[in-house]
Amino acid sequence: MTRDRLTVVVAAFNEDQSLPELHRRLAAVLAGLADDDGVDGGVLYVDDGSTDGTWGLLRDLAATDPRVSLLRLSRNFGKEAALTAGLDRVLDGAALILDADGQDPPELIPEFVARWREGYDDVHGTRLAREGEGWFKRASAHAFYRVMQRLSKTPMPTDTGDFRLLSPRALAALRELRERHRFMKGLFGWIGFNRVSIPYRREPRLAGNSKFNAWRLWNFALEGITSFSTAPLRLATYLGVATALVAFGYGLWIIIKALFWSDPVAGWPTMMAVILFLGGVQLTALGLIGEYLGRLYEESKQRPLYLVDTWSPAEGVCSAMPPMIERGRDAHGEAAAGVQGS
Repeated sequence: MTRDRLTVVVAAFNEDQSLPELHRRLAAVLAGLADDDGVDGGVLYVDDGSTDGTWGLLRDLAATDPRVSLLRLSRNFGKEAALTAGLDRVLDGAALILDADGQDPPELIPEFVARWREGYDDVHGTRLAREGEGWFKRASAHAFYRVMQRLSKTPMPTDTGDFRLLSPRALAALRELRERHRFMKGLFGWIGFNRVSIPYRREPRLAGNSKFNAWRLWNFALEGITSFSTAPLRLATYLGVATALVAFGYGLWIIIKALFWSDPVAGWPTMMAVILFLGGVQLTALGLIGEYLGRLYEESKQRPLYLVDTWSPAEGVCSAMPPMIERGRDAHGEAAAGVQGS
């Protein structure tokens, strides 16, 4: 029988403190998969332009472990691009995304593989708890996922990050989506297929500090909302119409008072309040339009999503670029009955 293959994709940026312990745990899990479950596993580390000792550490890991592949980007392109680069290189079998900080336990990988073998294409971990994180990050993440569910038509499960296993056909579908502004959680939901959740408790970081501060989290949320929903534009339209109706009604009331009761027109304070209010509404609407227009501008330039500095595949791993995407495959990459690849 043909053995299944699994590649664990880890995108790392300045994580030289946490990677040694993470790889030790990963190596033990992959060894268990090979012996007990008949799965040939490997690890693909993507160095997203790290400036510390991450790349040197990864080269040492690859020198001692033949299951390790290395991909180094030419600079820091961001986590979404780094994940895309890693998933693009998985041409055989399934891929499992794992954060480099060790918060997502690799010991759950056999359970993910078991659900994949049941026929699921997207096996994702749902966080029951987020240990080691402050109240603001927990509260903002809780609110963000629920806002996205209300605003977007794309299904995105709540409290679910990048910790997931993707089948060969899910990976093939994901490679067809080459948009520049990449909100991976939304892209995972957009491709659809058979999905199942595995609840787990997120652990504290193994070492170091999170690279996502409040400002980066805000921009990340803005990226997700504008990438998968036009609701802000519609809200701006409704707000503009409501403001115009109130302004017209108020203006008509001032005219009636002046004609019939000889009341003086509202003076300086009222005028300035109205001008500032209307100006604020207009600038807010223009800002929303600018966010979407900026994304059209970025897409129109058609720049590559990332550039590769070094690609060092492990033994037995294909080093070619991803082939044309094939459709009509099941969760294990076998051709579905009655459907031919394109």
